[in-house]
Amino acid sequence: QKTLDGWKSCLLCAAFFGSLGSSFLYGYNLSVVNAPALYIKAFYNKTWIERYGEPISAETVTLLWSVTVSIFSIGGLFGALSATLIIKVLGRKGTLLLNNSFAVIAAVLLSLGEMSRSFEMLILGRLIMGVDSGIALSALPMYLGEISPKHFRGMIGQFNSILICLGVFTGQVLGMPELLGQESTWIYLFSFIALPAMLQLCVLPFLPESPRYLLMERRDEAGAEKAFQRFLGKKDVSQELEEVHMEARAQDKLHTVSVLQLLKSPAVRWQLITVIITMACYQLCGLNAIWYYTNGILREAGFTESILPYITLSTGAIETLAAIISGLVIERIGRKPLLIFGFFSMAVFFSLLTVFLNFQDRVSWMPYLSYVCILAVIASFCSGPGGIPFILTGELFEQSYRPAAFMIAGTVNWLSNFAVGLLFPFIQETLQSFSFLVFVAVCILGSIYLYVVLPETKNKTFMDISQSFAKINKMPIPSPGQEMELVLSINSDTNGKAQGATKMQTSL
Repeated sequence: QKTLDGWKSCLLCAAFFGSLGSSFLYGYNLSVVNAPALYIKAFYNKTWIERYGEPISAETVTLLWSVTVSIFSIGGLFGALSATLIIKVLGRKGTLLLNNSFAVIAAVLLSLGEMSRSFEMLILGRLIMGVDSGIALSALPMYLGEISPKHFRGMIGQFNSILICLGVFTGQVLGMPELLGQESTWIYLFSFIALPAMLQLCVLPFLPESPRYLLMERRDEAGAEKAFQRFLGKKDVSQELEEVHMEARAQDKLHTVSVLQLLKSPAVRWQLITVIITMACYQLCGLNAIWYYTNGILREAGFTESILPYITLSTGAIETLAAIISGLVIERIGRKPLLIFGFFSMAVFFSLLTVFLNFQDRVSWMPYLSYVCILAVIASFCSGPGGIPFILTGELFEQSYRPAAFMIAGTVNWLSNFAVGLLFPFIQETLQSFSFLVFVAVCILGSIYLYVVLPETKNKTFMDISQSFAKINKMPIPSPGQEMELVLSINSDTNGKAQGATKMQTSL
């Protein structure tokens, strides 16, 4: 029980506060712009009149608003592309701490934009907040995966998803008219961004860096041992250190590989393909498109405009609840079943939603079924596809490949996000309510690929996972004899160091 309490206090603290200043802010910034949209557009018009002496045209205000929303994804892409370099220099924890400076700068720009009569400050603030999110979604899953024991790696990794959903829900709640969703208070919605960042800055410096990073990249064995001891709540961490040493010996390269080297390496080809497909499905599965229909379906069901924001809160609550349940069961059920179940369930409920949307004008109670389908799609997404792609990106690659893998995964993530935002209005205009069938196809194809290719990764070391892909990558699998040689060489190294230390103490 003492060991369990030990790892709970330090590991859970690192997972929560690491996610609070990172993935929480990503989720919050996804939803926070929705409530004050009318007030922000009015601010654009007022500023335009002050500058040019005439009201802003409808086309210009739509363009400015579209840029304000979509530039977040462009910033995310910049952040994902720069994350690898920052992580290499500052480490996982150092990158998360530095990233808070972007959040604080963005909060200041977004908060002072109205006072300064500058809509450019709002747009720049959204861009910088996107950079913050791009870096966070690379550094945080990497940090959580490397500090967790293999038996709890999925559960700790799901903090990323849970805090994204909690961030979305918080943005919805604070945007209510009774709270900050008013003309006089909407800027405080953006000021709030600084609070989670400051909380992370107060707590994270007192928590350890990733022990794998310390041992394999910094060659700091003493620091790695102390980090393992704090995270696991026990003094004897020789088994964990041995596992990291074994991984280091098994790798061809101990230095961090570049993106080009990763793309060329046959040893990780199918891991890379799997991460690219999973991350693309994460964005292209249609969840973002769901929000387009939600309010329209609620209006069809007879709900008045004044209570729509309160009912919409149910979507954020369902998201958060499903992510928490997924985090609690992931170590029992596994990553692969949850991912396949999530994507396949989304395909089923998207199909039902298509049917219900085509009949909702004829049957009075049909919009209620459509709304139930929307909630079911959201719950299905958060049960697996909403968080596990980030966990897999950390698990499928060994230490030297991991930063480059997260850079590629992040690039696919943000480009896919941008593509959905750009293309869905055209798809919807062409196909109308049948547009969801495109996402049915994506979800089914993703499920089939994962069923055929993805091995289960729960309770496995990073070396075990790499060996699971050895056959499909056409790479030799180490024989038991070779593995024993590896263990013996590590043990002899460890014993040699211990004897050296004893001799030094004797001579002193």
